This record gives sequence, C-alpha cells and structure tokens, in this order.
Amino acid sequence: MLSVVRYSQIVGLITVDGSTAKHLGEIQDIWVDEEGRIVYLSSTQEYIPLEQLAGVNPQAVTTYGYLPIRSPHGLQRLHQLVVRSTFDESLGWLEDVLFDWQTGEVKAYILAGSIATALGGRAVCAPDDIQAITAEALILKDGAPNRLRSEAEGLKGFLSEKHDQVRQLVQEMSDQLMEAIAPHELPEVVRVKIKTVGDEMATSGHADRHVLQEATDFLHDQWESLQHSLRRAKTRAQRALESAWEHLAEP
Repeated sequence: MLSVVRYSQIVGLITVDGSTAKHLGEIQDIWVDEEGRIVYLSSTQEYIPLEQLAGVNPQAVTTYGYLPIRSPHGLQRLHQLVVRSTFDESLGWLEDVLFDWQTGEVKAYILAGSIATALGGRAVCAPDDIQAITAEALILKDGAPNRLRSEAEGLKGFLSEKHDQVRQLVQEMSDQLMEAIAPHELPEVVRVKIKTVGDEMATSGHADRHVLQEATDFLHDQWESLQHSLRRAKTRAQRALESAWEHLAEP
C-alpha cells in the first residue's frame, strides 16, 4: 500500500536524477507492457524505466540515475482507454489507475461513464476483472460490472487516498526508518520504531500533530507493507545500477 500511487497524482510531477539533481522533465504518461504491467513513465524529454525510480512523493519523482530510453517498443498507454464488454459493448472509459511504482503492478482501475453512473460517476474495478488490454480498449470479464465498487469502498486503505500532507509525512518517516528496521523484525519491534520516529517529529514541532498522528497510525497499520517496501528499496538501487551499466555497455 505504501508505494501505490494514482496515475493522476504522478502526471505533472517533476523528475529529478537523485545522484546529480538534474531536472529530467515532467511526467506526462505511464506505459504498460503486453501483460498490463507499468514498465515506463514518459517525461517531456524521454522514457524512464520504472526500475530506475528511487522515490515518488507529492512534490517530485526521483531516480537512481539518468538512464533515458528514446523510443521503447510494444508499449501501450492506459489513460482514457475505452472500456468494453466481451460482447464489444462500449461501457465507458478508464479515468484513473492505481499502481505500485516499485513493482509496476496495477492495483485498481477507476472507470467512468455509463458503467459508473450508479456508483457516483466513478467505479473501482479489480485487476482480476480485466480480460484484456488492447491499444483500443480495456475489456472486462463477464460479470465484472456487477462486482464494481465505489471509490470510497474500493480504495480504502491506500496511501494514495490520504491528504498530501499525510502522504508527505509518511514518506519522511519511511525515509528515517530505512536503516532502523531490519527485514525480519517482529511486528511489535517495528511498531515501537515507528512510534519513536513519530514522537521525535512531534517533539521537534515538525508537523501538525493531527496530521502526524494520522501518518503514524497509517504506518502502524501498514507495518508489514513498510518492511516489504524498505526491503525492496535496498535491492532496487543495486538493480538500477546494474541496468545502467548494461545500458552503457550496449554497442
């Protein structure tokens, strides 16, 4: 849950090379492979492999380095794709998508149009209810319209649905906990360390106490996700470096 963002939250953010602070342009779109997994972000300058991302927060996207890709092949964009049934009936369009920026896995599709009218204009579709993604349409499985949920119900628990201030504090606390939490520490140990960081921020007057409490409570609830996210972060940097070297070694 910690590394899940909305398409609409990431588009427009500036991208910065974390090693040199070089500005890499603003994010314009996300791109999926034939399996429907997010594999690239595109900026105003070029394509950025998802594996190069070091962090995403309400202000910017940071990378582990500068590995531009000019024109990758076999990719599709998702935003505003027509939504169709297996009988080729037009049901609406894809309004937004939630995805894990560390893995590229799509967590939820947000649909609009006639299919979402009864749910307030927007409906959440689970990835398991997608039959296929083509260049022209998002095709739902039979019975999927009956399993749609409202945004409030379908997106409960995702950090992306919290206020920007809460999201920012969760990111800052996670950064501080990066070296403090071991991969296999017990839940009660992880929660104590989360509370310690929250208490330190409260003492320093770093943030509004209500916002800080919400951020701390969220991390307490998501302690396991926090551990996984921190563990992935430690291996992603090495993987990004290896990819950069492979790219540089290409003839």
